[in-house]
Amino acid sequence: MVQLTLPQNSKVQKGKTWPKPQGATNLREFRIYRYSPEEKGNPRWDTYWVDMDKAGTMILDVLFYIKNTIDPTLAFRRSCREGVCGSCAMNIAGRNTIACTKGFDDLPGGVISISPLPHLPVIRDLIPDLTNFYAQHAYVQPYLKTDSPTPEKEWRQSEEDRTKLDGLYECILCASCSTSCPSYWWNGEKYLGPAALLQAYRWLIDSRDEATGERLDDLEDPFKLYRCHTIMNCAQVCPKGLNPAQAIAKIKHMMVERVS
Repeated sequence: MVQLTLPQNSKVQKGKTWPKPQGATNLREFRIYRYSPEEKGNPRWDTYWVDMDKAGTMILDVLFYIKNTIDPTLAFRRSCREGVCGSCAMNIAGRNTIACTKGFDDLPGGVISISPLPHLPVIRDLIPDLTNFYAQHAYVQPYLKTDSPTPEKEWRQSEEDRTKLDGLYECILCASCSTSCPSYWWNGEKYLGPAALLQAYRWLIDSRDEATGERLDDLEDPFKLYRCHTIMNCAQVCPKGLNPAQAIAKIKHMMVERVS
């Protein structure tokens, strides 16, 4: 019989259950992933009871409530609180999203679990290591590349061509899509993933860009582009309603067109 051995410290254990707030009548239970490298032990699930009458309306408000009134050691990323920076991306009730725009009233009843984005190294608690993710974004060179002389004012673009960028430029690089993709889980070092490929397509179809051939050459690889199997997890979890799978399919079509 095959025996599988989990990596050291990979099993998540039961953690501490924090006391319920005194006098609260509208309580909800949250189970939050905790990990501290200094403790050199297994990660754990800590349980918190939150007074929902004082915790605001969004999951990020809940996390602030826990940090400010119950457990100041809880660590998580946050910045804009307006759904434009992507910093607070995490897995909430089994689904990747951003905490600042996810209202707890949208979630099913019962215990709400909150954990870091899946299949990434964890730095601490709800903070994943995005080093590889950002390196892949840099690889697609997400900026205008031209050979023509720089114009005196700006690179002009028709309204029709500008419209082609809708559904692409809105990406906030939260990594929710890439970390929901099984192909990215297994081939994250080779496959660029939905977020980076969405960015790649945004520049491939920009009428002002003059490096289309070079960009396609950089993606012509058995892993960088072609690990996408269009299972659509990326489109389902995107907090901005974008469709990375469609962008990837269009890049593949561009690849076919240039050799036909």
